[in-house]
Amino acid sequence: MFRWLTGSSTSPPIFLKYRSSKTFIILTVSTAIFTDIFTYGIVVPVLPFALTSRANVQPGSIQTWISIFLAVYGAALLCTAPICGWLADRSSSRRLPLILGLLALGGATVMLCVGNSIGMLAAGRVLQGISAAVVWVVGLALMVDTVGQDEVGQAMGYVGLSMSLAMLLAPLLGGVVFDAAGYYAVFAMAFGLIVVDVLLRVVLVEKKVAARWDENGVWIGSEGEHREKAPDAGNRDSVGDVEMQTITENQTDDQPATVETEGARPNMDHSVSATSAPLAPSDSLRSAPPVVRRIVARLPPVVYLLGSRRLLSALFATVIQASLLTAFDSILPLFVRDTFGWNSLGAGLIFLPIVVVSFLGPVVGYLSDRQGPRWYAIAGFVLACPFLILLRLVTHNTLEQKVLLCALLALIGTCLTLMITPIMAEITYAVNAKAERRPAGFFGRNGAYAQAYSLFNMGFAAGTMFGPLLGGLVNQSQGWGTATLILGLVSGVTAIPVAIWTGGSVFKERRKRREEMERPEGQQPETSSIEAAS
Repeated sequence: MFRWLTGSSTSPPIFLKYRSSKTFIILTVSTAIFTDIFTYGIVVPVLPFALTSRANVQPGSIQTWISIFLAVYGAALLCTAPICGWLADRSSSRRLPLILGLLALGGATVMLCVGNSIGMLAAGRVLQGISAAVVWVVGLALMVDTVGQDEVGQAMGYVGLSMSLAMLLAPLLGGVVFDAAGYYAVFAMAFGLIVVDVLLRVVLVEKKVAARWDENGVWIGSEGEHREKAPDAGNRDSVGDVEMQTITENQTDDQPATVETEGARPNMDHSVSATSAPLAPSDSLRSAPPVVRRIVARLPPVVYLLGSRRLLSALFATVIQASLLTAFDSILPLFVRDTFGWNSLGAGLIFLPIVVVSFLGPVVGYLSDRQGPRWYAIAGFVLACPFLILLRLVTHNTLEQKVLLCALLALIGTCLTLMITPIMAEITYAVNAKAERRPAGFFGRNGAYAQAYSLFNMGFAAGTMFGPLLGGLVNQSQGWGTATLILGLVSGVTAIPVAIWTGGSVFKERRKRREEMERPEGQQPETSSIEAAS
């Protein structure tokens, strides 16, 4: 019945070329992320009403319960993200988990819409957290599978753009629609967006599935799928899990896994083959008993990923960037209300300067792909420091002060874009660098992108919980000037690990250059230059 949609061995799916194109898949993933954040944020203006009129919560307890709902959402996201990553990397399809995540989002929205008790509203927030984990983890992994590492920065720029737009539009439209049309009109808007998201996710065709048909629509089966995956260094696992187990068990003390590099972009991208220099990580395991080697070989890939200082630095930068972004959610609306006397509409529109500049995300990503992520990420954290501190100059209600505030927020928004887009791409680069130091198939059939982005998701979730607390508590106790000072100092300090490890350790790069200068002409290096990338 739906053969025209899914295809068969006799005929490809309708519009296969367009449904499996990079543009359509980027659009689908970006829409999925927009939908997830939008449905999360759109209920923020509605929750106080739902708690009082539908769940019979006393007005004095509303702030407590809202904080609990935020914590419940964050806890569900943190707990679910690593599980989603592990399952997604072992699943034969990225599309199926995306659809299941959308079902969770639909169920969460229904619960929040009809909920008339604390338990049902809390359950809705839990399902929202689960849906967010699926969308971010699987969606970003699917995007990397599709565009490859050469264009991942530009693709992540579109993700950052959709994320920023959702953060701005959700509470703004939620409040306006709630005031104008009532409680259920808010959820009608959310359900309409979910329907669009459903259509896109169902129509999507993964690249590896599309490769089962050639350009003329002739069925070539799994042969095309293997050929489609072969060029990707980060996914260099077409040998499958069985061959990986054989490689691991048969690896002897005098036969370590080997690689060679062909030097594309330094510290970011290397081609891999089965010849050349030995790998350092194997040295520490060759003397271990066979039982230990088997146990180590069966550890989840996420354990090895956490051993990468480059990845840990990117995750730390993610936490801080999310903290800086969400800190404004707790302090900026109150500041413009108290300083300028603005209402809720003005408090929502003040975020516009921050979000408008996020349209630069794809441009920053494109440049990051060409020139590396390090200097753009450094510039973001370093430049944000003085701009955040200068917010303390806004103190009274004049036109000049309002213009100054908007200008500083636009500059801060530009810095936030410079931070997040290269760092999201850096996750992929770090995984590729880690994969290139392991035998083929080490990270399984689908690589470890989903598990890496599950860590990114957890870092972002931690930042969204830490940021409002940091900004709100300091602002309440010490004032606006001290709060912006601390945020600026945090941004400046974060630039240090970003400068050291983003794009590869600067210490390893210097050591490598020094060894090359000291090595006699014509002598081959003892270790692979790939070490500089991890």
